[in-house]
Amino acid sequence: MIFGSRPAIAAVVIIVLAAANGIDRRALAQRQAAAPTKPMMVEDVFKNVQALKGIGVDDFLLTMGIMSAAVASDCVGCHPSAGTDHVDWALDTPRKRTARRMVQMVTAINRDNFNGRQVVTCWTCHRGRDRPVTTPTLDAVYGPPTDESDDVLTQARGVASVDQVLDKYLRAIGGAQNVARVASFVATGKSVGYRGFGGGGVVEVSAQTPDKRATHISFPEYPDRGVSARTFDGRTGWIATPLAVVRKYELAGSERDGARLDAMLSFPTQIKQALTNLRVGPPATIADRDVTVLQGNGPNGTLATLYFDDRSGLLVRMVRHGRSPIGRVPTQVDYSDYRDVDGIKFPFRWTFAWLDGRDNFEFSDVKLNVPIDAARFGEPNVAVAAAK
Repeated sequence: MIFGSRPAIAAVVIIVLAAANGIDRRALAQRQAAAPTKPMMVEDVFKNVQALKGIGVDDFLLTMGIMSAAVASDCVGCHPSAGTDHVDWALDTPRKRTARRMVQMVTAINRDNFNGRQVVTCWTCHRGRDRPVTTPTLDAVYGPPTDESDDVLTQARGVASVDQVLDKYLRAIGGAQNVARVASFVATGKSVGYRGFGGGGVVEVSAQTPDKRATHISFPEYPDRGVSARTFDGRTGWIATPLAVVRKYELAGSERDGARLDAMLSFPTQIKQALTNLRVGPPATIADRDVTVLQGNGPNGTLATLYFDDRSGLLVRMVRHGRSPIGRVPTQVDYSDYRDVDGIKFPFRWTFAWLDGRDNFEFSDVKLNVPIDAARFGEPNVAVAAAK
């Protein structure tokens, strides 16, 4: 139910990838202290940005995540250490210069051959390898095919209709009328995440109709780590991450669109309002379970794909794809352990995965239709100074 890695890569990415091209610490502090009226652009914060100017900090970090995933490397692959305690992130290296040329090459391929559509990306060739494979193996030719669905699905034939899929889902979680009465919820529990520094925390997910949601993770055993937060107040979104070089930034692009989708889809009766052009794709499986796949379009080229268990009708996965200058960015949430809360079935276990990490939420308490302070959805109250 929506009421809403690569660990080897994430180990360094989440802490230092934010400074992938060098961070202008003084400019960052001045901009954040002055409470800018618009989100910071990448060139306002990072040094020596050349191929990816003109995008927000959030889209820049997503782009770095795509590069890391595509070549199965962490950030020090392109930004080697200049000493025991220092990395010159702005320094040009051979791999960094190659990455710039690759960005320009892929942009030119898509522009000249596909009318600017992002048909070719880093992942198209690299697929988790530093050097792309150029020759097929016979095992690949004669072995079982790899089952990879397209990002964008088309309406399949001979499957249930959109209304049938959603009606079954709403019945499974308590009935459309009961579900429509839920205007807010607060879920609390523990978070076990891979965030580059390990350890667990205490998580609280708050949501309020129609489009507000916040996730706050604190670390009682490690108070010096601060708070990890993702918030959206219906208009503005923020991300705060402990130990990162950019500890807090306002969302400006794809992540803001994704945050709005997450907030609206937190309430199942809003699926048709949050997504357009809904269609049911071909049947699929998740962990040997047959699932029905429903996809819709969000704002500014975003996509959301929902996977419903054929037997129970319950939602078991949501994948949304945002945009970046070099390809779509996936974020995936898996749902399980549904329990009854005031006549509504709510998933007490979430696995939230993105390119730079993964969090496992195990809720112990869920309250529906409770008042929530509006400040909870606003700018996180955490330190903004750059990490040393």
